[in-house]
Amino acid sequence: MTVSPAPDPGSAALARYRSVRRLTTDLVKGLEPEDLVVQSMDDVSPTKWHLAHTSWFWEAFLLEPHLPGYQALDSRYHYLFNSYYVHAGERHCRAQRGYLSRPTVRQVMAYRKHVDEGMEALLSDHRHRFEDDSLDYLVELGLNHEQQHQELMLTDLKHVFSVNPLRPAYRDGLPGVSSGSPEELRWVAFGSGVYEIGFDGDGFAYDNEGPRHRVFLEPFALGHRLVTNGEYLAFIEDGGYERPELWMSEGWALREAKGWTEPFYWELREGEWWSYTLAGMRPIHVGEPVVHLTWFEADAFARWSDARLPREAEWEVAVATLPVEGNLADWSRFHPEPLDEEGPARGIGGGDLAETPPLLRQMYGDVWEWTSSSYSPYPGFRPAPGAVGEYNGKFMSNQYVLRGGSCATSASHIRPTYRNFFPSDASWQFSGLRLARDL
Repeated sequence: MTVSPAPDPGSAALARYRSVRRLTTDLVKGLEPEDLVVQSMDDVSPTKWHLAHTSWFWEAFLLEPHLPGYQALDSRYHYLFNSYYVHAGERHCRAQRGYLSRPTVRQVMAYRKHVDEGMEALLSDHRHRFEDDSLDYLVELGLNHEQQHQELMLTDLKHVFSVNPLRPAYRDGLPGVSSGSPEELRWVAFGSGVYEIGFDGDGFAYDNEGPRHRVFLEPFALGHRLVTNGEYLAFIEDGGYERPELWMSEGWALREAKGWTEPFYWELREGEWWSYTLAGMRPIHVGEPVVHLTWFEADAFARWSDARLPREAEWEVAVATLPVEGNLADWSRFHPEPLDEEGPARGIGGGDLAETPPLLRQMYGDVWEWTSSSYSPYPGFRPAPGAVGEYNGKFMSNQYVLRGGSCATSASHIRPTYRNFFPSDASWQFSGLRLARDL
């Protein structure tokens, strides 16, 4: 009998490392060096900085502590490309990352190559690589960290190109204007009960996704699809931005101070609404999911709709039996798509509140879905010691949770338990909404 050799975990880790790093550089193919150095607002980082920071992460957390003899290409990069890890040392000011004309893009790419060579050596050394499970976790954390920055590269480049009067496209060949009409919104019902949420399984998850714990939910219903541009246009035309009773007090004050009258990237041109996309300026399509909303706008729209935003536990319960599939970054469309009525639909159990098997669509991809849940620790949560423990825990204040990923999120990066989080006034991310109701 022939016995097949056991899978080589080192080879698998190295292959995944190469794949993730390759995608990062693929995202900047066709761009000019000038495109990679712009910081268009404080929340946006130059693409060059993302390319360097993701390399610094591998260097700081994997190579210097775990690869004997490793030498940093330039020790000054530790100060320039640390983001918010206080334990890792001093950091350059986030709002001034655009000041860094040096190192050049060419030098940053040389830095990536230097780090890749070190990681190739580390991941090829089985004696060193697999003697400690914590090292396995750090490798997977680094891969997921880089995938987060791939998404940030796309969202930041979109903002960079949008403020250019030429409104250039990020990449030629992206899908053009969508077609088709949206389905009428239906409601998917769920019964009350005690449910378990949070990560507790095999594979990687961020620390903020656990511990798994029980929650009690009253009966609720979710909209079977995302809210569309057409529905949001009706909100605008009904004076949604002029009615303070629909808005939280802080949101109304921001609306007045910042002059919000429509979603981010929308422009009214000769009576027709257009929006900036990574494919350039396009007319608004009524069937596409509305995107680039602040939490305040999403919440106001939900109230106008005689509904509310989902709680994050409701969202997670709803996707418990659904596969991770949808308009994610792997499709390379980088823009929300209208619901395909002919496409696959998945039924899930709705208890005795549904006469027919309910169908939920667009739960993954297209847009990150705002929830009404503040970003806070689950019962029993404890951040890890040291710099790695700064990854999520210290941001658990004044932010709201988003679920489901977007058209800029890699499929291998998103999970049912994934908790994204942003301040309530953030809109440059691919953020939209799904409606919920109490039953």
